[in-house]
Amino acid sequence: MLQQQPFSGHVFLFRGRRGDIVKCLWFDGDGLCLFAKRLEKGRFIWPSPADGVVAISAAQLAYMLDGIDWRNPRRSWRPSAAG
Repeated sequence: MLQQQPFSGHVFLFRGRRGDIVKCLWFDGDGLCLFAKRLEKGRFIWPSPADGVVAISAAQLAYMLDGIDWRNPRRSWRPSAAG
């Protein structure tokens, strides 16, 4: 159960079991919006929640959605040398 107010203006993130898909849910004033993203390579680096809830900054969210380790900004995968 979410146990939070979905109309608060916060962005709620949910990660898929394998870690390669993330869904964002937020209220934009008119209704609830859903954004989903799946990484072709790598996994989303997910914070470890203490009580089931984690607060991250907008910059950390941007890194996460780009597949970059927001704790130490680097790509979570490396392109192969062969191309």
